[in-house]
Amino acid sequence: MKKILKNYGFIIMMLTGVIAGCIVGAMFPAVKDGSGAVVEPGAMVLEPLGTVFINLMFCIVVPMVFCSISSAIANMDSMKKAGKIMGVTVATFCVTAGIAAIIMYIVCRIFPLVQGQYEVVEGTVGETLGLADMIINFFTKPDFPELWSRKAILPLIVFAILFGFGVQMSGGKKTMTAKLLADVTGCIMNVVKIISFYAPIGFFGFFASLVANYGPELVGDYSRTLIIYYVLCFAYMFTFFPIYARFGGGKGAVKVMFSHLFKPAAVSFGTCSSVATIPTNMEAAEETGISKDISNIVLPLGATMHMDGSAMSAIIKVAFLFGIFGKDFGTGEAILAIIVAIFSSVAMSGIPGGGGTGELVLCTIFFPDQMAIAYPIAIALGNLVDPPATMVNAAGDYVASFIVARFVDGKNWLQKQMKAKK
Repeated sequence: MKKILKNYGFIIMMLTGVIAGCIVGAMFPAVKDGSGAVVEPGAMVLEPLGTVFINLMFCIVVPMVFCSISSAIANMDSMKKAGKIMGVTVATFCVTAGIAAIIMYIVCRIFPLVQGQYEVVEGTVGETLGLADMIINFFTKPDFPELWSRKAILPLIVFAILFGFGVQMSGGKKTMTAKLLADVTGCIMNVVKIISFYAPIGFFGFFASLVANYGPELVGDYSRTLIIYYVLCFAYMFTFFPIYARFGGGKGAVKVMFSHLFKPAAVSFGTCSSVATIPTNMEAAEETGISKDISNIVLPLGATMHMDGSAMSAIIKVAFLFGIFGKDFGTGEAILAIIVAIFSSVAMSGIPGGGGTGELVLCTIFFPDQMAIAYPIAIALGNLVDPPATMVNAAGDYVASFIVARFVDGKNWLQKQMKAKK
């Protein structure tokens, strides 16, 4: 019993917080008027408990992302290895996102999302950004202080990579800068462990608020789409994650993967943030035996670039809107949608809800003449599918590191780690 509590006590506490939150949220649901405005918040008043947790994570994650990535590159034996890891990482992200998008399209063709006529209310949408402005905003910021924000994670990652290579060119791990970055990264990870003690209380508040707020909508007009998406996300995680783990880690990898998957899956589902899950993914990767050279690059990059769940949600949003407007979501449209789903996921931010960027890209391409109607619907659907989408996104970052490890450290890397532990 002591061994069980030592190994699984924290997971049990987190699960208890999740279950208790769901029960409280169901017992005290929010009351809304005809327009959808909240009249009585019910268990939504507990949301600050969860907000405290995610704010603590956001405060630590920005310096952690910069230090971990730049330290990983700066302390590598060669720039060639850093380039190899990044190349394999990006290729892995694109392949898994493509697989997820294709699966969702097939499911949408088998189970039509919209039955009969569907009435929508027109909305308004602001001026869209041009392609050049989108590229500039996604990868750079005009001033250095603007990098130090969770809303600029992708530009921060770009800068961290450049800084890491700069240290490499100046002497790599022999420099004082490389040693300082490694030391700061270790200190930050200890801070993460301290913050994680509050996680069960934070999960209780998050899930109580989530169930109280969205419970009625889950059985409302969008119920069919939501059920299909939620079920497929869990089916994808329990079907394809083992395949990816087995391919990346070989014999025994599936068991190891599942023994560490719950924490990043729970954190991402509860916080709706890939960025907030980076510390938990780092911990899971370290316990698995994935080298820091790999995890310190793959996991922060994955928080903004590896989004299988977002790729699936992009397809289901397009399929839903095609049904709303009475159009056939045929093969030609599907190919374009899958391509857009893969590449638009790179633009997704690691913050909850993704800022509507993905929805804006999709609606601009597929429904330019119905933007005022399509965009609000896509935003609403995106908010409702955000928890399972983020779960697949962020937990998938950890699984993707298995594949990268295979190509960087050899296909027997996991067996060597398991033998070393014995």
